[in-house]
Amino acid sequence: MPQRLTPLEVSLLALDTAHTPGHVGTVDIFDPGPDGFDYERLIALIRERIAFVPRYRQRVRGIPAQLAGPVWVDDENFDLTFHVRRSALPRPGTLAQLREFVGRVLARRLDRSRPLWEMYLVEGLEDSRFALVAKSHLCLVDGIDNVEIGQVLLDSTVRAQAIPAAGVDADSWQPVPEPSSLELLAGALLESAQDPTMALQNVRGALASALGMAVAIGEAVGGIGGALGELAADALRGQRPPADSPLAGVVSEQRRVATAVASLADLKAVRQEHQHTINDVILAMISGGVRSWLLTRGESIGSGTSLTALVPMSVTEDDGEPTSLGSQVAPHLQRLPIGEPNPLMRLHQVAYDTQAHKDSGRAVAARSLADIAGFAPTTLHALGVRTSIEVVRKQHDLVITNVPGPQVPLFAAGAELVASYPILPLSAGHLLSIGVTSYDGEVFFGLNADRDAIGDLDVLAQCLLDCLDELLDTTVRGAAVRQPTRKAPAAARRAAAKKAAARQEAARKAAGQKRAAVRNLVTRAAELGTRPAPPEAKSPAKPATQPSTSQEESTRKTAATGEPGSTRKTAATEKQGSTRKAAATGKQGSTRKAASEKTGSTKEARPKSQAASTGKTASAKSRQLAPQKSAAKKKQPPSKTDAERRTAQDRQQP
Repeated sequence: MPQRLTPLEVSLLALDTAHTPGHVGTVDIFDPGPDGFDYERLIALIRERIAFVPRYRQRVRGIPAQLAGPVWVDDENFDLTFHVRRSALPRPGTLAQLREFVGRVLARRLDRSRPLWEMYLVEGLEDSRFALVAKSHLCLVDGIDNVEIGQVLLDSTVRAQAIPAAGVDADSWQPVPEPSSLELLAGALLESAQDPTMALQNVRGALASALGMAVAIGEAVGGIGGALGELAADALRGQRPPADSPLAGVVSEQRRVATAVASLADLKAVRQEHQHTINDVILAMISGGVRSWLLTRGESIGSGTSLTALVPMSVTEDDGEPTSLGSQVAPHLQRLPIGEPNPLMRLHQVAYDTQAHKDSGRAVAARSLADIAGFAPTTLHALGVRTSIEVVRKQHDLVITNVPGPQVPLFAAGAELVASYPILPLSAGHLLSIGVTSYDGEVFFGLNADRDAIGDLDVLAQCLLDCLDELLDTTVRGAAVRQPTRKAPAAARRAAAKKAAARQEAARKAAGQKRAAVRNLVTRAAELGTRPAPPEAKSPAKPATQPSTSQEESTRKTAATGEPGSTRKTAATEKQGSTRKAAATGKQGSTRKAASEKTGSTKEARPKSQAASTGKTASAKSRQLAPQKSAAKKKQPPSKTDAERRTAQDRQQP
């Protein structure tokens, strides 16, 4: 009798819709090496290793009337070249072009009538590299008898033996004949009659299949049918994400992929400085990166704002039953303190939340996971996603998987693996998922998001790296080398020094122009201030207690009060209109007389000690004013005496 799908696997198939495909992806980038790598070599490698993953040659067969869960049957028409496809990027073959390609490939559902997996050989990358983009349905990987195909394709050393040529079977596999519909129906009824537990599982599987069909119909029809489909999806998935979550929304059929790479040595420096784990540092990076990214999007984030992440953890088995991986994966809800602005406090808060899992005694060390044969991260990522899509689960905002990989180079038919990015699927209502894999001294982040809802996923990837720099600044190494954090190459340092010198030269020129402008303004103001002002009444003289400074200052004061200095300047510059007009109207005489009287009073008030110093100036003034006074007296009418005034008054009396 064929093996029947478990209730969880039936639920995974039911939740696999056009909007939420149920497969996990992996993007592996290789260096072909001196021997090169081509499509025929890849086909030969997979044909040789596919016997280790038998489900990759099986398909899902349903039971008539859905009286029981579907079963796995061998695909009699299995065609390896249909599942392994060849593609290429246009020049220059950048990583951005590869991400665009991956987003389009992973958005498409797998063909249910064939084995649920695909692999693409993508050629034309920069530096003569190529990529393997694999997508495997979550039903294929259970962690017990079946692992992800990427785990069995990689070796720890360069293969010395020749790889079989394409078209030659490495094993003599023959598909088992597929049972008829009547045989499948009879087998389901017999299982239900012999085992009540199996009967209950068959009922659950049938119900899950019916709900899955309702979800698919609701997505296709929309309207009232869409509302009924959402109710069916809620029954399958449990609770939805919080409505006020910035990462919740309606998932479309398109995807957007972003990647980031960090140095494992940097994460170890932070771990060693603050006595936490690498997993704590990665979760703190994601917390800080999501915080910065949401702020760039204008989201309101308070000091107590947090997100809930579903982070699967590897644990030891409770009953001690051995598995192919030596451990199980259990879901763990992790609080991400995105409202905390201090990166070090975020790290401590994350470590405090994960301490309960560490103290449980069931945690599996990262070294144990890294020592699993082959490349286990691909399998562990799939198992982590399976735990997040259980029938009943708590609310969460996003899924994060972090799997440590081997820290030595791995090879596929002589081509060295240089990077591996996990791409996790999106479930209904969740717009973002993040997968993390560490390999050969580096940490690779794979981000998958809804294409319509999140258009700035590259900004989030950069924010993750910026948060790591903030954490590095809290370490001893960061304090010793603050600017820059990492030593730049010689060419970059020379370019930076040249830019700094250019900025200094520009600043120097700007400062010189500013000083020249100020000098011009001062000179202009001085020229305007030296023009003679029309004579007017002056304020009383300064007190006599104030000592005189010099003969030049005395001369300036004399000119300001209409004394000889001003008279000489007026006589020398007869072109001034105001001076000629005052002399013609006779007003200048009274002005000079008032100025003379004021000067006389000022001279009388001066102490005797200053009389000697100003005597010469006063004599010169008297000599120059004498002709002017005589001229003024000639113009004035003669004054009458007292006798003449009395005689005039007597004549006027009768």
